[in-house]
Amino acid sequence: MKFNKIVLYPLRKNLSKTIVKFDDNSTLQIMYGAYHTNLNIIEKKLDVSLSPRGNIISILGKPQNILITKDALSKLYERSKIVKILEEKDVETIISFMKENKKKQFVNYKNYSIQTPKGTVFPRSKEQENLIKQISDKQLVFAIGPAGTGKTFLAVSHAVSLLVSGVVDKIIISRPAVEAGEKLGFLPGDFKQKVDPYLKPIYDALGENLPNEKISKFIESEKIEIAPIAYMRGRTLSNAYIILDEAQNTSAVQMKMFITRLGNNSKMVITGDLTQIDLQNKQLSGLIAAEKNLKKINDISFIYLSEKDVVRHALVRKIVKAYKNENKS
Repeated sequence: MKFNKIVLYPLRKNLSKTIVKFDDNSTLQIMYGAYHTNLNIIEKKLDVSLSPRGNIISILGKPQNILITKDALSKLYERSKIVKILEEKDVETIISFMKENKKKQFVNYKNYSIQTPKGTVFPRSKEQENLIKQISDKQLVFAIGPAGTGKTFLAVSHAVSLLVSGVVDKIIISRPAVEAGEKLGFLPGDFKQKVDPYLKPIYDALGENLPNEKISKFIESEKIEIAPIAYMRGRTLSNAYIILDEAQNTSAVQMKMFITRLGNNSKMVITGDLTQIDLQNKQLSGLIAAEKNLKKINDISFIYLSEKDVVRHALVRKIVKAYKNENKS
């Protein structure tokens, strides 16, 4: 059973609302408790308002409290699958755990957020807030950091926001297919079928910001273009939001070619992780070359995220830190 992702809608007085869905109504009845006793405990402890209807629960409250409530409900739902009665002490214990856990990793930054058709995206760390600020203010931004820090997701979210609001005419997203050496002929299918596996993370990020039917419509009308770097050569990309993902796996020549495609009324965000370079034959990474050559240009921003900004599972943060320490030794 899958617990649906949070979707935030901005309301007055710094309140937000999210709607979460569950799969099994009988499990929900155990989670609710008699006369919705357990929901009342959650409301009181987390200062939120819960409105259950069928297999949907609406949560109204401050963004930080909503995130804690969402995690608490998810945990309580899983517990309810294996017990016949969810006791008050179980509810309070899980709430306390979630409050303490979120206190360590969630900071409520209010100055910057991104509005998309699926809700409002809030930064979850100081550097994420800085990244949103820079991609809002600058035409060319490099976001460098380990896996799970939200680089690609925030760039795609911002691109979607500007597309649906009419600020840009299209989104262009590229990603090197280094694992296949950019030679995809040995793979089955047409060119799109060969390339799509390498662009799956991009489709996932789009899916978190747009309904599937909208994604299909935008791709068919070429308002969203997802293509390998080779397709960028010779073009001038104007009135567009351009994203290059996994930029550490471009060559220096590819990187120079790509960033010089920037046209009028366009934004470009380059994301990459310098600890995951997959280039062969000790080839110089285009991301390293760009960092060396462009860092002194004031109109270009370089944002560095670290394990502190990881927003995936808490264990991912520890894994990233462990590998970072190994590289230092």
